Amino acid sequence: MAYLPKALIMKPRNLIAFIHDVIMAALSFGVSMILRIGDVFDPFHGKVLLTGTATFTATAAVVFLSLRMYRGIWRYASMNDLVTLAKAVTILMLVFSLEMFFFFRLEGVPRSLPVINWFVLLAMLGGPRFLYRLVKDRRFDWHLDLNATPKIPVLLVGAGDEAELFIRTAARSDTSPYRPVGIVSESPGRVGRQIHDVNVLGTVSDIDTIVSQLQGEDRPQRLVLTKHEIKGAGVRELLSMAQSLGMTVARMPRVDDLKSGDDQDVRIRPIAIEDLLGRPQQPLDRDSMTKLVANKRVLITGAGGSIGSELARQVAAIGPQELVLLENSEFALYLIDREMAAQCPDMVRHAVIADVRDPARINQIFNRYRPELVFHAAALKHVPLVEDNPFEGMLTNAIGTRNVADACETAEVDVMVMISTDKAVNPTNIMGATKRIAETYVQALDLRRGTDAGTRFVTVRFGNVLGSTGSVVPLFQKQLEAGGPLTVTHPDMTRYFMTIREAVELVLQASALGVTSHATTGKLFVLDMGEPVKIVELARQMIRLAGLQPGEDIEIQFTGTRPGEKLFEEIFHGAEPPVPTTAPGVLLASPRTHDVEDVRSTLDQLDAAAHAEDRDGLLAGIAKLVPEYAPPPTDQNNLAR
Repeated sequence: MAYLPKALIMKPRNLIAFIHDVIMAALSFGVSMILRIGDVFDPFHGKVLLTGTATFTATAAVVFLSLRMYRGIWRYASMNDLVTLAKAVTILMLVFSLEMFFFFRLEGVPRSLPVINWFVLLAMLGGPRFLYRLVKDRRFDWHLDLNATPKIPVLLVGAGDEAELFIRTAARSDTSPYRPVGIVSESPGRVGRQIHDVNVLGTVSDIDTIVSQLQGEDRPQRLVLTKHEIKGAGVRELLSMAQSLGMTVARMPRVDDLKSGDDQDVRIRPIAIEDLLGRPQQPLDRDSMTKLVANKRVLITGAGGSIGSELARQVAAIGPQELVLLENSEFALYLIDREMAAQCPDMVRHAVIADVRDPARINQIFNRYRPELVFHAAALKHVPLVEDNPFEGMLTNAIGTRNVADACETAEVDVMVMISTDKAVNPTNIMGATKRIAETYVQALDLRRGTDAGTRFVTVRFGNVLGSTGSVVPLFQKQLEAGGPLTVTHPDMTRYFMTIREAVELVLQASALGVTSHATTGKLFVLDMGEPVKIVELARQMIRLAGLQPGEDIEIQFTGTRPGEKLFEEIFHGAEPPVPTTAPGVLLASPRTHDVEDVRSTLDQLDAAAHAEDRDGLLAGIAKLVPEYAPPPTDQNNLAR
C-alpha cells in the first residue's frame, strides 16, 4: 500500500477527498460521544475523547487507503458509492472496536458508541458527496440566467433505463438543447411515477391527450424514442401521430454511441429509415456461420458492390484463411481493399480486377487461388439500365454466373453461393429474367450433384436492399437535400425491403444451412421480409423524418412506371411453395428445375445472341428457360438498341 499516498499526492482531487474523509472521521467520533453521553468535557470523558479521536482518526486513514476509495468521481456519486462507503465504515468500526478492547479494554467507551458512530460517519461521508453531485447537476436553480438558450421540450417514449440516462445526462449537460417535459410508457404499470422528477404521464396511446395538456413552454416539439426495441410498425405509428401533432421524431443513441467527454452532451439522431421498415431481428446461428467461413479460402465476386462489400466485411470479421476480392471496377475494388486493410491488417487478401464475363480469366483466378467458398455477388441490377442494355445484362448476369459456376466445379470449390433477387419471380424485365436464368443454372448443377461429392450450389433470394447503389432511399435523400420534389413512379408501387446487414446475414445463414442439409439440394433460400411497403408512403415518411410536411414543404411527383418495372414484386413463384427452415425467418422454396445440359445448350444460344445483339434470338432463349417472362410492349424497342 506504500504506493497509495504517492498516488494521492499526484492527484490533488483525490488527496482533497482523502483529507475530507479523515476530518469527517475525527469529527464523527466526537459527535457520537456527545450524542451518547452529553457532557464529554469532564476530565475522565475528555481523556477518552482525545484518545478515542486520535485512534479512530488514524485507523480511519489506514482503512480508507486500504480500500482504495478514491477512484470514484464525486459528481457521479451513486448507490454503488454508498455501498462502498458503508463497507468502509463497517470495517473501520470493527477494527476500532478491537483496538479499543485490546489496548484500552473499552474503558469509558459506551458499548453502543460504534453503532451510533456508524450512522454518523456514514452521513458525514456520504452527505457531502451527494450534495456535490446535486450542485454539479444543477438540480437547484441558484440564479436565473436571462441569456441562457431556451431548450427544446421533448416527450420521451419509454420509461426504462434509457430514459433515466437521457434525463440525467441532459440535466448535467451545458450544451444539451433538450428538456424532457414528460415520459410515455409502453405499458400502464409506470404511469403516475417519476424518473428524476420527470413524470410518466401516460401510455403511447395517450400521446394526443398528453400533448394537448402540455401547453406553453412545456408543449413538446419532438418525440424521442429511448427504447431501441421500438421498430417497424411501432415507429411508423409514432411518426404518423407526431406529424398530426406538429412534432418530429428522433431516437436516442445507444449507450456505446454516446460521446465521451466532460461536456456530457446529449445528442439524438433522426429515425433511421431502417427503423420504419424493420422487423424484429431473427436469431442467427453464429456458430454454423463461423464454421462455414473460418480458416477457409474465400472468394467474393462483385466485392466492391453494396452486397459484395458488406459480405467482405462480415466474412473478414469471422476470420478466413484468405480473402480474394474480385471486382470489375478499379475504384470500387480500391475502396473495399483499403477498408479491409484497415479492418483486418493481418488477414491475407488479394484484390483482383476481373470480369465474370471472361471465362479464361475467371478460370485463371480460380486455379491460382483455389478458393474453398465462393460468394457470387457480381451483377448488373439496375432495372432501367439493364432494359436499355439487355445484351450486357445477359452476358453479365446469366453468362457470367455460368462462368463462375463452371470455374467452381473445375477448381473443386466446396460451396458456391449465388446472390439473386425477387425480380427473378415472374419477371417483366431483362434484369429479372437474366437472374432467373442464373438461378436455373446453379440449381440444375446442384441437383445433378445430389448428395455426391462436388461443389454445393446455394441460391439466396431477397428483395430490395436499403441504401444500396441505385436504390430508392439514396435517391430520395439526394432529392430531399436539393429541396425536392421526390419522384415516385406510381402511387400503388410496392416493394419488399431489407437492410444490407440483414441481406448478408441471410446469405451467410443460408449458406451454412445449405452446406449442412442435403434436404436443401437444388432449392432456394428466401428471407421472410414481412409485408411489402408502398414507395409513396416511404417517400412521405422520409419527408417527415426531415421535419418537413409532404405536399407542403416537399412535393411528391409521380413520373410513370419505367420500362420493365412491376407495380408489385413477388418473393415466390406460384410453383414455389415456401416451407420454413430451422433458422427463424429463413424460408426454403422448391422452384421448377431443368436438366443441366438443356440449360447449357440454351445459354450457348443466349451467349451468341447477346454478342451478336440478336434481339429475336435473345427473346427466344429467354422464353425457353423463363416462359413466364412477359415484357411490356415498350421493351421490344429497348431490345432493339
